[in-house]
Amino acid sequence: MEDYITQDSEIFIRDLFEKEIQKNLRYHDILHTEYVASQAEKIGISSGLSEEELQVVIIAAWFHDSGFVSRSDGHEEESQNIARKFLSSKEIPEEFIKKVLICIEATKMPQNPGDNLLAQVVCDADMAYLSEDFYLKRTALLRKEWNHESKTKLSKKTYYQETVELFNNHRYYTEYGENEFSPGKAKNFKLLHKLKKKKSRKGTKKSNKFQAENKKLVKKLEKEKLPGRGVESMFRVTARNQINLSSIADNKANILISINSIVLTVLLSIGIGKISDYPVITLPTIVFIITCLSTIVFAILSTRPKFSSGKFSEEDIHNKKVNLLFFGNFYNMEMEDYEWAVKEMMDDPNYLYSSMIRDQYSLGKVISQKYKLLRIAYTIFMIGLILSSVLFAVFILFVS
Repeated sequence: MEDYITQDSEIFIRDLFEKEIQKNLRYHDILHTEYVASQAEKIGISSGLSEEELQVVIIAAWFHDSGFVSRSDGHEEESQNIARKFLSSKEIPEEFIKKVLICIEATKMPQNPGDNLLAQVVCDADMAYLSEDFYLKRTALLRKEWNHESKTKLSKKTYYQETVELFNNHRYYTEYGENEFSPGKAKNFKLLHKLKKKKSRKGTKKSNKFQAENKKLVKKLEKEKLPGRGVESMFRVTARNQINLSSIADNKANILISINSIVLTVLLSIGIGKISDYPVITLPTIVFIITCLSTIVFAILSTRPKFSSGKFSEEDIHNKKVNLLFFGNFYNMEMEDYEWAVKEMMDDPNYLYSSMIRDQYSLGKVISQKYKLLRIAYTIFMIGLILSSVLFAVFILFVS
């Protein structure tokens, strides 16, 4: 095989990484690929590979992470596609291409080169960084890359645990890798264990601190047994809004009562006397009088207060059936009985806030009834006013 193909592969990969590789890849960058290619050459030479076999492992090393240009998960398959497409364009024999693809496939974790020496060389080159002095710096970049790519973030503690497992399950396949990389790997393994223990101790301290704070919070909550300020503000604002709505309804009713009372007074005092002179206005006048009376009735009904018996029993308090916050439930009670009932309610937060909820609900029902009656009153007034006006116009224009 011609030497140019190895150089062309390097040029192609460098250009590919520069133009298309994802910027968030902190570990699987061109520096890692350069490192693997150089290690593949060293291991290949020491393993006694032929010139063509050496080309296979070096080219495979250059292409083994090229699939990261499009995806991280399953990038080995994409790397094989890129390598096949490039080598085929150079009219490289299929047998050579298959050897390169086998080597790339073997780097997929967990590595499995089998008895294929070429694949073993590339796998050892890919994992040679486990033995380097710069291992901790590079593996930190790998964690950042994983956290950027994955939806679930890895803490340092979890990452160190998984890396320790990687060390335990990994081995070098070539004689060169076993002799040259194993000592450095063992050294880094010890450092990794220390970091893992350090993070575990910190995690234990944080966990103990969290548990202690949590216990304090639980005790505080059990002691207070009351909702927070947000809940109290909600009740206060809701009560204020309901009272405002009730006041608005009463004002609207007063307006209707006042207007219709004035109109009715004028009609009865002046209009009745004119009917004998102008009999054509009899029907419109009667319709308008009925309209005013009906409007006044429904407006009054909307403002009419409702009362209950104003008493409750001791059994009602124990069963939490009565709302002590509404005056209609206690206005006929003795002061001592009411004071006792309120204290019972205050000692039971659930009963207290249940009463507040019932009070808000009762206010809402009352306001709803007010607005229903007001709607009827306004509708009657509107329709009656239109009908009366039409009748006046019709009788004046056509009957007279």
